[in-house]
Amino acid sequence: MRSRFAAFVVGDQAYLLASWHPDTRPATLEPDQSITWTHLEILTASGGPFEREGTVHFRAHYRRDGERGVLEEHSTFVRDGGRWLYLDGVVS
Repeated sequence: MRSRFAAFVVGDQAYLLASWHPDTRPATLEPDQSITWTHLEILTASGGPFEREGTVHFRAHYRRDGERGVLEEHSTFVRDGGRWLYLDGVVS
């Protein structure tokens, strides 16, 4: 999760797509250029080194047009070939 947040911060679309599960990955990704991601809070996480699925509940803080905002999501990740891949998420 932290590496995906860092990729959003720097606009690394290739990493975001590569770390997205192929079953749910979009064909392209166009990040909103008006958003500046400022910091990430991991609220809860599950999924150990021997588990196939994990979840992350997080808050991603950002600024847009001088206003502060927060995106809160419960994300699901699956392990594929030893790597965690983002499967999907529910925004709260």
